[in-house]
This record gives sequence, C-alpha cells and structure tokens, in this order.
Amino acid sequence: MSDSTPLGEFLRARREALKPQDVGLPEHGRRRVPGLRREEVAMLAGVSSDYYMRLEQGRESSPSPQVVDAVADALHLDDEAVDHLRRLIRATQERRTPSAGHDQVNPQLLQLLDSWPDTPAFVVGPALDILAHNGLAAALHSGFQRFDNLARMVFVDPAGRDFYQDWDKAAQSCVAEIRAAYGHDPKSPRITEVVETLSAKSPEFAELWARHNVKGKTRQTKNLKHAQVGDLQIQFSAFTVNEAPHQQLVVYQAEPASSTAAAFAELRSRIDNRQGEQEQRQGEQEQREVVQWTTESIRHP
Repeated sequence: MSDSTPLGEFLRARREALKPQDVGLPEHGRRRVPGLRREEVAMLAGVSSDYYMRLEQGRESSPSPQVVDAVADALHLDDEAVDHLRRLIRATQERRTPSAGHDQVNPQLLQLLDSWPDTPAFVVGPALDILAHNGLAAALHSGFQRFDNLARMVFVDPAGRDFYQDWDKAAQSCVAEIRAAYGHDPKSPRITEVVETLSAKSPEFAELWARHNVKGKTRQTKNLKHAQVGDLQIQFSAFTVNEAPHQQLVVYQAEPASSTAAAFAELRSRIDNRQGEQEQRQGEQEQREVVQWTTESIRHP
C-alpha cells in the first residue's frame, strides 16, 4: 500500500476516474493528468483549491458534514462510497490501535452452520478469510487448492476462473468488499497482508484495488461451475453477525426443484457416502483390534 493516507488515496483515485464531460465541464486541450484536476473538484464542491488539496493530501482531517457531502457530490459517489468516505474521515480523527483478530466464530453460529446440511453456508472475515463452513460449502469448493480465502481463490487459485463463470464480476466484487472492510479498519494487519500478497501475485487484483471501488456483500445471483455436478445458479445472501459485525454469514440457496437443487443433493449424497465409508473403515479397524486383543489374551492368559 502507498505511504499516503487512505483518505487521500480514495479521493485521488475517484477524482482520476472522472472525465470533465462526466461532470458537465468542457475539456480543452491535452491533459497532463488523468481525470479531473484538483481545482475542478474544488470548484464543483464549492471549496478553495488549497482546502481541497490539503484534504486530498491528508493535511485537513476535520471537514464539516456539508463539505463532505459537497465533495461526494462533486465526485459522483454512490451511497456506499459516501459511507466509505465518511469512515475514512473518522479514521483520520481517531487514534486507533490495530484491530484484534477477527477469526473467532461463536459456537452457536457453528452449530447453526451444521444444522443446514442441504445448504452451503460459511462465515467470512473482513479480508474474506473463511472462518468456518459446513460440509456442503466445503464440497462445493472442493476443486480449489484450499477453501481458505475467497479473494485468493478468485485471483490466484487455478480453479477460480472455471468455477466463477462470470469471473470479472466475482473479481470486482471481492476487491470492492475488501475495500469496504478497509474503510472500517484501515490499520488492519490482516487486510494489509492480503492486499499486499494478492497485489504481488495478481496484476488484475492490483489494478482493481487501485480503483478504490467500494461495495459490501449483498443478495445476488451467482453462476458457478462445479467439476463434478456441473453448472449452478445460486441465490447468494450475506448477513452481518450482530455480536461480531466484522464477520458475515454467507448462504448459498438453490431454487426449489431446480437443477442446482439437484446438484446440491448430489453433493450431499457424496458427503454422506464418504462419511459412511469412513465409519465402515473405522468399524472394521476397531473389529480387527478386538480380534487381535482377544487372540493375544488367549495366547497369554
């Protein structure tokens, strides 16, 4: 990550993403910098160029709510981006220590996951780490090297581009979700680690991260392709965990009587068969141990 402030990085990226015609300004001649100039944003927001420059450089940390709204309007930010901007401003005003680990999942939530054997469900942390999952979620993602971090799976794992049929959409969503979490906790060591690792390994991730697009998890449709059960169309929902708002419960649902529902049932059947085989092997092993113990007892009473 850059040494400049998170607030400055965000403002600069969103300014550079706009063209003069996007905001109703004429474009005269060749521009030396991409996007809008600082003085153009300042004019649109009704503040001085010097003030906006200080804001973008992190030297102005207490803008009024009116100024924040004006800058957001000038940069054409949507609601989620405006909320992100406000969080970044609050972060510059607060002295916060790096957050503690976000990897502890409530035992009751773990029980809830296991109570849904026919529905893939898992819990993710701010950096999209998989903190907990049920058996069907593991079976659904069995083609990956590891079911450990959604962003790593999308950008680095060889299975990602086949599994996510709309890979570009999945990639953009992953980065925007981590960016949203970063706004809540810019000093998070884990988010920093994931961003730096993926930026080094994936040019696509680095490019998307530099855009500063923000979007939390929402309800939507995902098109996936599983190597064993084929194409899947799922309804994706994410729920914030009240007692751990940095965690989200993710649930994948299939339309009743659909081919995806049948595929989920097939995966569930495979899980049950594997468990049955494991129990049978364990029972046979225990039986052999009993026979061996009995034989030894007879030989050496």
